[in-house]
Parts: sequence; structure tokens; C-alpha cells
Amino acid sequence: METAKRTTAGGEAGEENADIVQAAQPRHMGHRAISGARAMTGMTLKEAVAHVTTTNPAFEVTQAEIRGTSFRVFKNIPPNVPALLQASREAQGNGAAEYLVFQDERWTYDEFCSEVNRVARALRDDLGITPGQPVAIAMRNFPELLMLIMAISSVGGVVVFLNAWWTTEELDYALGDSAAKTVFVDGPRHDRLAPIRDSLGLRLIGVRDAEPKTELTFSGLRDGVSDDGWLNTDIDTDADFAIMYSSGTTGHPKGVVQTHRGAVNAVFTWLMQAVMAPLMDPPAPDAPEAPRPSVLVVTPLFHVTATHPMFLLSLPAGAKLAMLYKWDAEEAVRVISKEKITRFLGVPTQSADLMEASERLGIDLPTLDYMGSGGAKRPAAQVARLAQRFPNAKPATGWGMTETNANGIGMIGDDYIARPNAAGRLYPPVQDLRFLDDDGNDVGVGVLGEITVKSPCNMRCYLNKPEATAEVLQDGWLRTGDLGMIDEDGFVTILDRKKNIIIRGGENIACLDVAGALHRHPDVIEACAFPIPDDRLGEIVGAGVQLRAGSTLTQTDLQAFLADHIAGFKIPEHIWFRDGPLPRGATDKLDQRGLQAECLELMKIQSDGKETA
Repeated sequence: METAKRTTAGGEAGEENADIVQAAQPRHMGHRAISGARAMTGMTLKEAVAHVTTTNPAFEVTQAEIRGTSFRVFKNIPPNVPALLQASREAQGNGAAEYLVFQDERWTYDEFCSEVNRVARALRDDLGITPGQPVAIAMRNFPELLMLIMAISSVGGVVVFLNAWWTTEELDYALGDSAAKTVFVDGPRHDRLAPIRDSLGLRLIGVRDAEPKTELTFSGLRDGVSDDGWLNTDIDTDADFAIMYSSGTTGHPKGVVQTHRGAVNAVFTWLMQAVMAPLMDPPAPDAPEAPRPSVLVVTPLFHVTATHPMFLLSLPAGAKLAMLYKWDAEEAVRVISKEKITRFLGVPTQSADLMEASERLGIDLPTLDYMGSGGAKRPAAQVARLAQRFPNAKPATGWGMTETNANGIGMIGDDYIARPNAAGRLYPPVQDLRFLDDDGNDVGVGVLGEITVKSPCNMRCYLNKPEATAEVLQDGWLRTGDLGMIDEDGFVTILDRKKNIIIRGGENIACLDVAGALHRHPDVIEACAFPIPDDRLGEIVGAGVQLRAGSTLTQTDLQAFLADHIAGFKIPEHIWFRDGPLPRGATDKLDQRGLQAECLELMKIQSDGKETA
């Protein structure tokens, strides 16, 4: 693929914020494990927060009123996502550093920005995209996806992320909900959208393997204009940045509306943790300077784990970004080794796969200094194994939500090894945390409650769902639906979910979404979906189904039917058929937990029978 010429345009927004980004530079992103004597006694978390926020202007905190509520916010950071891109140029070797790697293609930071500027001009001048207008992206992990995030943002548009695994029906819902008419697509997504293109009035723009299928193409738009520098569109910090769809307890996913302020405050929260790390755990006096941070993107870029703490954070952190088209553990090992990757963040399944592939290939990956986990809880036994397999890398875990721009709770290294079942401590300094009972009252230390967070990173709303928004957002506080408790040292353990969600390898699946698809089959009288524990993926989908009398429907038949209605990862891997009604509780609602326990017991009996046969 031809890359664009380098741009040196800085623009007023970039120049204004470049010093702040430079001041925010951590010694290293990955908190490299350093052996030997310490140079000094480390600060406590509270002391480190106080020191950094009072001595480093990049992390100075002030109060701001957002939608009628007062929040703590970073005072001096870039006001929006395009300004973050511009302000990070100095941190990226004044634009000359190699920034993006995809297979055999490479871009320096200036070359990447030039691609963004050219596409942004085409969006504005050729396609007529205006501030506030939604523009959708439907593709697997390609470099163009990153360029489009920034180009759409640069014209003030709202990025609509579409799950690449969705079926035509699911894509139809999200596009109708978001009102996006312009959609950038790769080949498979083009084919799924073609049947609804005319009914929704879509303008499909081909990327890579979709370019022969569409009149408008990404490369045609990019090559049709020159790079005349940054657009510097006037974008309010509280304007909408993106819409990401997150499964909820209803049949359709919810569109989470994120703002520019929310995204950039999340990025600087993570940067600050890296700045505080050597203050709390000082390196040895003779410790070598850590290498330039380099990040491997292994999770889908339509999810917040990849876009925010990987892509957006890489900009001001001065990190190189390498990306995989899709998950392949052996390819990940090869890329980590070749590109000297320091930072790995994926779902727990991917950490396990990486360990196995590394052992199988005989490649030790000594450059890794951070092994993070997000999207699902990592099995406790995996933590020690990771520390043993990758001794230079500190294992880390985190909890965040699409609704919080991925900001939230986390821990790393010895803290994590000592508490492998916990989620970590709240990231300072712009968040607050409460644990509430069912009546909305605060509960004490060690008492189970609903995790509730207040921060400028919280979403603006659920798109087109005022009642759902009012249910979870109250006076700036977001009721997450996750149940947990906090100990005296501030470490949080997440124990259960109030919301009816299955997390399969980091993918959130609404049980009612699966049940709704099952009910589409004419032989299904009623259905209930539930999670099944799985060693590799954490959870997989199970379902109990009552069939009409005389039906000969098989599990294989029903799974094949579902393939036209829901994405493959949502299709139940185990289905139990019943002749009579599904179990119900005292209020006549389906007893999901009772059905789940019954089906899991049947699985155990069947497994024991096979072992003794």
C-alpha cells in the first residue's frame, strides 16, 4: 500500500498542548520489572498522587461543570481527540519516529498524520461531513480504521463503531439507531450491508478488499486531496466523540455516547499511573533506561480496550503501535519478537494462548514488560504462570467499561500477584468510587455493593434511550451493574453482575439477545440463555429451550438457524431441550440461575459418564 508524504504541519492546537504532552511523558509505559537494591523508599499511592498533581502541569486538576454536575478534571490537557493527535507529535520523535506497523506496511508518525489530514479533507470537502454527523466504521483491524477514527474526529464528526462480527440484522439495528449513512467497510462487512444499503440509504465506502465492490473508496478519497496541514475544526471538549455499542440487559445493544473530554481524561489518567510507578517503586540506581514503549493491538478495534488504552494512549506516550488483523497467537509471538513489543493487553484467553505459543515456538519474548488483561476476569492460576513464563513482564489487570471510556480500576506486579482474584485500586485522580446497596445507600468496607463511579470519563448517555440513561447515570454517578467490595487498602474485588451478561473471551453478550434470537424459530416455545464456565474463554453461551410438541429440532439445526440472526460468538454451544416449561421463580419469572444449575449438573453427569466409560 502506498503511504502518504510526511507532514510537518503543527497547527495552533498542537503547539498549544505539545508542552503538556511532553511534561506527561512517563519514564516508560510498561513499568519494567527491575531487580536489585532500590534507590530510595517508595512513596505511598496518596503521596505519589499529591506529588504528581502539584508538580507536573500535565496532571494539574481543577473543577469543571459538565452537564450541570461538578467534576474533577485535568486542567491543561488537549481539549479534544484531534488536539491530542497534534500535541503528541513531539513525543513521537517530532513526527519522525516509526509509529504504525501492520504486516509489511509501516508509517512514521508524520506519515500517519498526513493520511489522517488527507482523509479528513475528503470527508469535509468531497463527502460533506459536518460537525456532529455520525460516520460508521465496519471492518476488522486495519490501519485505515485508526486513520478514520482521527479523520472523522478532525471534521467534528462522531465515530460510530460497528462490531465486525455482527450479522446483517444486528448491523441494521445499529445503523438505524445511530442514523449513520456513511459507512467505511471491508469486504465481508460490505457483503453483509449490501442487502440493506438501499433501504437505509447508506453510502458504502470500500476499504482494502471492499474497494473493487464500491464506487467510493478509501484510497480514492485519500489520493484525491493533498495534505495542507491540520483542519483545526472548532470542537467543544464536551462534544460527542464516538458511539460504541455495548450489550445490555435488553435484546438490542446500547449505543454508548462518549465525549472528547471523557476520552482524553481517560488517556491522561493512564499516563499518570506510569509517571507515579517509579515514585512508588523506585528503580535501582544502575537500572538501564527503558526502551521506547511499543504496543501490540490484538483485540478488535471496535471495542474500547483496543481504541483507548492501546491506540489513544500510544499517542502521547510516544509509543510505537503494531497491530494484528485478527488474533493468531503464533503470529503475535513473531510480531512481538520482531518489533520488540513491550506492552501486551488482551483478554485472558489471549494471554494463555500467547504463553502456549511462546513455549511451542521456543521464543521467550524478553522485551515484554507489561502483560495486561481486560474485558474479562483472568483466572487466578494464570497470574503466577505469566510471571514465570515472562519474567521481565509484570502481570497486570484492569476493570473498565465502554461507559467509562475504559477508565476504572487496575493493579500491576506484586500487588496483583498477591491478590490474583482482585480487580485493583481506583485510578486517581479524577475518579470517585462508591459501593451501593439496592436502595442506593453506601455500604462499608468488606460489604458487597454495586460499583458506582463518578468521573469526567463517564459516558454522556445511552443513545436514544433516556430511561436507560436515567437508570444508570444519577448526579454524575454511573451505576455499573457490577457487584463487588473494597478492602481497607482500597483494593476492589468484583464478585458478580447485576446485569444479565455473558462475557465470552472479552465479548459481552446479552442473555436476552440470545433468547430473542432463539424465539425466532417456530419450534421454540420459550428459551433462556445463561453463562457456562469455560477454562479457555472464561464463559461460553448455554441455553435451555422448550420445544413445541412433536418437534424433531436438533441442536445442530437450531445453531444453524441462529447463524442468520446473531453473530457466531453469541450462538449457544450447549442447548438443553425440554418437553415442559422452563423453571420459574416465585414471581413467575424464568429462573435463569435454577435452569443454569440444572443444565450444569447434566453436563457434569455426562462428563463423568464419559470418563468412566
